[in-house]
Amino acid sequence: MATLKVLGLSGSLRGGSYNTATLRAAQSLAPEGMQIEIGDISGIPLYSEDAQAVGFPEAVQRLGEAIGEADALIIATPEYNYSIPGVLKNAIDWLSRLPNQPFANKPLAIVGASMGGLGTARAQYHLRQVLVFLDVHVMNKPEVMIGAAHQKFDQNGQLTDAGTREFLGTALEALDQFARRINGSADQR
Repeated sequence: MATLKVLGLSGSLRGGSYNTATLRAAQSLAPEGMQIEIGDISGIPLYSEDAQAVGFPEAVQRLGEAIGEADALIIATPEYNYSIPGVLKNAIDWLSRLPNQPFANKPLAIVGASMGGLGTARAQYHLRQVLVFLDVHVMNKPEVMIGAAHQKFDQNGQLTDAGTREFLGTALEALDQFARRINGSADQR
């Protein structure tokens, strides 16, 4: 069976981010035949057309190449003021302007963790709107919205809640099936 290469992006720059921790948990819960790498948006400067006219920053080019090489994507987004964080939107804006825009036709799962009860629901729906323009194939179900994250991760960022671990594992299995179907893989399970 061919390995499904998945690139995870966290919409948070915070060292103790629950969303980055969710991606690390996903790495450990990935089903057989799936490999998850975590990309980095921290080095991407603020977007402006003036900056783009000078050339694409190395951090943007490197991340664009990683997205292009991935078979599927996972974005873990926090929720800031009922929407997606500015740093995530900024990264997407830069990446969307690369020649051969790397998001096009990529299977993608959205996950999110927050201390609130809705677990980034509003941010995830806003992110879906942004991704429509980029021609991304967003997996609809299951939706992974981890509420009360401060009670489900320990102080070391380990996902300790058994039910959440099981649900995230189920979502990764669904992403595996979804991505292989979208990509036309003969190795569908």
